[in-house]
Amino acid sequence: GIGGAFQYGLQVSIINSPAEYIKSFIRETWPKRYSSSPSEDMVTLMWSFVVSIYSIGGLLGSLSAGYLSVRFGRKRAMLSANIPALLSAALMGLSRLCGSFEMIIAGRLFSGVCGGLALNIHLMYAGECAPRNLRGLISLTASTATAVGKFVGFALGLREVLGVDALWPLLMAANALPALIQLLTLPFFPDSPRYLLIDKKDKEGCI
Repeated sequence: GIGGAFQYGLQVSIINSPAEYIKSFIRETWPKRYSSSPSEDMVTLMWSFVVSIYSIGGLLGSLSAGYLSVRFGRKRAMLSANIPALLSAALMGLSRLCGSFEMIIAGRLFSGVCGGLALNIHLMYAGECAPRNLRGLISLTASTATAVGKFVGFALGLREVLGVDALWPLLMAANALPALIQLLTLPFFPDSPRYLLIDKKDKEGCI
């Protein structure tokens, strides 16, 4: 779940804490780009894009999950979901250094793609790999990972941790860590038996 539903939970909750810092960042960088001060309505609009574009990315990721899981298998599809996660972390983490609030919007879009992919494939992969007597319990790991992700996001957003003006880019880039953990550990996991049998016609591998 660390690179699956956890990513979704983390990104849903992590955006709340740095809201005022990101709005201030938009106010600072806007004049350098457009040679005028932004109105409060424009700042609110840009902030709305930052928050809501995650859902658009999630839709794109969800629509791609079925194709990728059949084309490449559940395990490799889960691994591929870490590519947009790392890309989003790089964009959001470097946004302040580059003076670009557009990088935050793009990063949120890619993190949404990761969340949409990971959440759907996590359920599929875990359910298909679990022994019959544990299938219900294992499928619930998606809900558990989502809840843990939300909790970690809120915890990281505390002022005593990363929820301060100087550290909000690190907070926004925190999804890189679970992505790296999954990239290092998931290759040692087996492929889904259902994928091997039905999509790859590999009966021996399935058994």
